[in-house]
Amino acid sequence: MNYIYIGDIVNTHGLKGEVRIVSDFKFKDNVFKKDMTFYIGKDKRKEVVATHRTHKNFDMVTFLDKNHIDDVIIYKNESVYVSRDDLEYEGYLDEDLIGLEVYCDDRHLGHVDSILKTNAHDILVVKNGSKHMIPNVDEFIKTVDLENGRLDVNYMKGLLNED
Repeated sequence: MNYIYIGDIVNTHGLKGEVRIVSDFKFKDNVFKKDMTFYIGKDKRKEVVATHRTHKNFDMVTFLDKNHIDDVIIYKNESVYVSRDDLEYEGYLDEDLIGLEVYCDDRHLGHVDSILKTNAHDILVVKNGSKHMIPNVDEFIKTVDLENGRLDVNYMKGLLNED
């Protein structure tokens, strides 16, 4: 199964089995909903969402048949995943960009090696001998072609590491 990381359980909340999840997942509305299946931790323990609400910066979730803090305390500090097959979305996920070949005006810059998460926006780390840091925002990203494994960026002065 292909798992997609959506966040981390940082704590429990109250005594009735609710957990606090920190998530900056792009398609939160599609995963934080009743009857969605979450896979928790390294061993991907399967849990079905019973309720969801937001509170401050957290997504608050309870799971079916987990009605007490003792049932969910084991999930504290665990990562939360969903199955790609269960996810409905339009567009692409950040994970889809990893490995794409990056071009600027038909000049090959390298491939997307990783994505840095920042408060302002994500940054694509492009490597090919040298390293380029390209903001993942519309002003810089021209096209994303997942079928052909290609990402084209708009050139702007100072964008590329010109060693």
